[in-house]
Amino acid sequence: MRVVLVNMPWASAEVPSLALGILKRAVTAALPEVTVEVLYANLDFVDWICGRRSFTADDYQFFSHGSYFDGAGDWVFSSALYDAPQWRAEEFTAAKKDRLPGDRIDLCHELHAVVPDFIDGLAARICAGPAPDVVGFTTTFQQNTASLAAARSIKRLSPRTLTVFGGANCDGAQGEALHRNFPFVDYVLRGESEVSFPRLLDALKHSRATDGIPGLCHRSADSSSKSTPMAAEPLPPAAVPGPDYDGYFERVAASQARHWSDPQLVLEASRGCWWGEKHHCTFCGLNGSFMQFRSKRPEVFFDEITDLVARHRVLDVVVVDNILDMGYLTSLLPRISASGYDLRLHYEIKSNLRREQLRVLADAGLLRVQPGIESLNSHVLKLMDKGVTACQNVRMLRDAATVGLVPEWNYLYGFPGETEAHYEPVVTQLPALHHLTPAESVGRIAIERFSPYFDRPELGFADLRPDTQYELIYDLPPAELMDFAYLFEATPQGISEQTADALRAAMREWEDAWSSSHLDHVDLGSRVVLTNKRRHFDWSVHQLRTPLEVKLFHLLDQPRTTASLERRTGAGSREISALLAQWRELGLLFTDDEHVVHVVPAATNQELLRLEPERLQSGGPWPTPAITGRNE
Repeated sequence: MRVVLVNMPWASAEVPSLALGILKRAVTAALPEVTVEVLYANLDFVDWICGRRSFTADDYQFFSHGSYFDGAGDWVFSSALYDAPQWRAEEFTAAKKDRLPGDRIDLCHELHAVVPDFIDGLAARICAGPAPDVVGFTTTFQQNTASLAAARSIKRLSPRTLTVFGGANCDGAQGEALHRNFPFVDYVLRGESEVSFPRLLDALKHSRATDGIPGLCHRSADSSSKSTPMAAEPLPPAAVPGPDYDGYFERVAASQARHWSDPQLVLEASRGCWWGEKHHCTFCGLNGSFMQFRSKRPEVFFDEITDLVARHRVLDVVVVDNILDMGYLTSLLPRISASGYDLRLHYEIKSNLRREQLRVLADAGLLRVQPGIESLNSHVLKLMDKGVTACQNVRMLRDAATVGLVPEWNYLYGFPGETEAHYEPVVTQLPALHHLTPAESVGRIAIERFSPYFDRPELGFADLRPDTQYELIYDLPPAELMDFAYLFEATPQGISEQTADALRAAMREWEDAWSSSHLDHVDLGSRVVLTNKRRHFDWSVHQLRTPLEVKLFHLLDQPRTTASLERRTGAGSREISALLAQWRELGLLFTDDEHVVHVVPAATNQELLRLEPERLQSGGPWPTPAITGRNE
């Protein structure tokens, strides 16, 4: 039996397919007599289109990531799926003219007209010579239409070749709808496939019944779509092998994509979310059918990382877990730190990690983290069921700057129950944060399948309908689109667009100011020296000299209430309030929900010592800023 596993556009070109790398290893272990190859058709497309027109890494990134919520990548390949080079072209332009730049819309139309040739050529190449017995497609994000178009073309050329779909776009009802509506798809596996896919291949190889395989959509004798119940329990970590990436690194070395960026490894240590098991964030549609958190033993995952790093001589590693296994802070990460590998890691974490924990991450080689900050207002965070406060999120941004981590985060709005009053104080305080990493985007939440907002209309979204992109892409009736879609629209909730525009404007100013802004401190025990360069705060150096100032600054390393500060310092409310008022004018504090935290990272490079060594070592004299924060 010959099996070809296909990774279609618009999968990222800079990383191999984790899903197909795992499946290749799983099939090879379970059925060593089966020949398995992974075809990186996304890289084939890069080379194909670059040979026909100017096409850049930014162009590919636009389709693979940047336009996910607009469906541009899937619409491009709809012309190949429906044999119609002008498939809903006018409708696409009308729907996207206010959402996408004109040059991007033009590029969509150009690709839409030519990709049928790519699909036909790809199918012909797959079917050349002895056609494969099985062609499997993994489909996540904007891979759906390209995968369907390729499967359709393959079945035309080789009717005996069986087509199998799996991946995140096939979970639950989505997989059933895909199988129901596209008869050239023979099988769909819903949920985790590391065990079920080898079982399916074994059944096909020996002409045995497949109706005992969990989560399988198959066709009955009359060609109607049938499905078996999905697995009742998620796979244990031991059932998920490490990936085989040999095919990717051989292919990318000969691809135009090698000039775009250095390849990275992508790995998976865990599945599910330990926070989501108890508190499913209301907007989060990740994890699909199984939220249960499970992670690989640290020694097993360490061996996976080091084996792949040594084999492919790549130090950039993206870990795609939804959340860090907290046990790894004392097991896996210290071992990575001691390994001698100068890794550059990316991980998703919870935003309430303390500075000492963040330092463990940095010491292990993490450069970027995705902490899921999403908001800087505690009430809105409670609406999300995030389990963190706004001051903890600010503390994360501050402490990440101290230890050298870059947090990647987005600011979300549009939650039922939020008001303008939850955003105005945030916008007012953002200039004090200009030295910290800004959000990458500001956007209204989308309703995702599998999220509480999708499953529980009583939370505020009772009038769900498939996102308009699906009508532009697929020729399916509304009832089928309802099962097929992952993204949904509803009557907007929460703040007005006027308030959202003010938030966006403030975030753009933050982004513009970030690279030239600076604030940090040097703690000398009996005094603390702060240095500043931010456009809204006109002072350069300020010292905290009195015991009360120093103690208060130390206490505000963590979020505190005024009452707590008074109790811990023994100072009166008037004295504490006066200092806090002065520090707010200096831009040293962030306040939310009666809690206060300071926003001043530690000076890791001792810049002040370099600039003013004599005065720092001698203890002054230093200019004393007025209450306005201006140094005279």
